[in-house]
Amino acid sequence: MSNLNVSLSPHVHSGNSVRKSMLDVLIALAPALCVSFYYYGLGAVVVTLTSVVSCVLFEYLIEKFILKTEVRIGDLSAVLTGVLLAFNVPSNLPVWIIIIGALIAIGVGKMTFGGLGQNIFNPALVGRVFLLVAFPAQMTTWPQPMQQAHYTDVTTGATPLYLFQQYVAGDTEALQQMPSALDMLLGMHGGSLGEVCALALIIGGIYMLCRKTITWHIPVSILLAAFCTAFLCYGFDIHLALQQILAGGLMLGAIYMATDYVTSPVTPRGQLLYGCLIGVLAILIRRFGSYPEGMSFAILMLNACSPLINKYIKPRRFGVTK
Repeated sequence: MSNLNVSLSPHVHSGNSVRKSMLDVLIALAPALCVSFYYYGLGAVVVTLTSVVSCVLFEYLIEKFILKTEVRIGDLSAVLTGVLLAFNVPSNLPVWIIIIGALIAIGVGKMTFGGLGQNIFNPALVGRVFLLVAFPAQMTTWPQPMQQAHYTDVTTGATPLYLFQQYVAGDTEALQQMPSALDMLLGMHGGSLGEVCALALIIGGIYMLCRKTITWHIPVSILLAAFCTAFLCYGFDIHLALQQILAGGLMLGAIYMATDYVTSPVTPRGQLLYGCLIGVLAILIRRFGSYPEGMSFAILMLNACSPLINKYIKPRRFGVTK
C-alpha cells in the first residue's frame, strides 16, 4: 500500500482572483452607474471620475512612497472603492470634498490597516461617514434628477428619507410628497448616485449571485430584517415598510457593501446574523436617530462585530462530535 500524502489546503484552485471578483462587482454596478449618468448627467460623471481617480492615485502613492511595498492598483479594489464612494455622495458635491473623502477612504479606511484583506471597516463607508460628519451641509444637499444645468448649479429637494423623518416628527403632509414605490424602484427622486434606481441595483445583485461573487445570505437577511423592523416601527403599514426598503442606501448597502469579503463573517449562519442585525439597526437609526439614513452606520458597527461573530459562529471541526 502506497503512502497517503496529505497537503495543506486549498487542494484545488478555483481560478478566481481578487481582480476577477472586483471586476464582477464593477460590472454589477454598471447598470446603476448608467442610470445615475442618465438622471444626473455631468454631475454624476464628475463625481465618479474624481472619486475613482483619487482613490487609485492615493493608493499608488501610499504603497509606492510611504509603505514602500508592491503597488497593487491593478487588482481594481481602489477603483471599486472609488465607485462605491461616489455612489454614497450627492451628484453636486464639490471636487475638493470628493478628493478628501477618497483620501480618508484609502488612507485611513484601507491602507492604515495594511491594505486589501486587512481592513476592519469598509473603506468607502469610512470615507462617506467622515464626509457626512465633516461637511454635513454639502453631504445633505440633494439635486433633483433630470436637470441639464451645471452640476454645481442645480435645483435641490427633499429625499424620501427626509420626508419620512418629517412624518415621524409630526408633519402628516410629508407623506403626500413621498414618491411612490414605483418611482423609488425606477429612480425618480432625489438622493445619492447609489440611491437613484433600486431596480438597477437589484439587476446587478442578481448578476453577482449568478456569478457566485456573493451569496444570498447577507442581502436577503438585511432586506427581510429591515422590512419587518420598518413594519413594526411605522404603524404596521406594509406600504411604508416597502418604501423604507427602496429608499436611501439600504439596497446599495445590502447588496454591494455589507457583502464585502473582508469585513463580513465567513460562515452562512454568521452572515445571516450579521445581515439581520444590520437590517434592524439601520431602520432603528432611521426611526429614532438624528440622521435620516442609518445604513452606513449600521454596516460599520457590524463590521466591527464580524471578528466576534466569526469566533462564536463557526463550522464544526472535522471529527468533533460535540
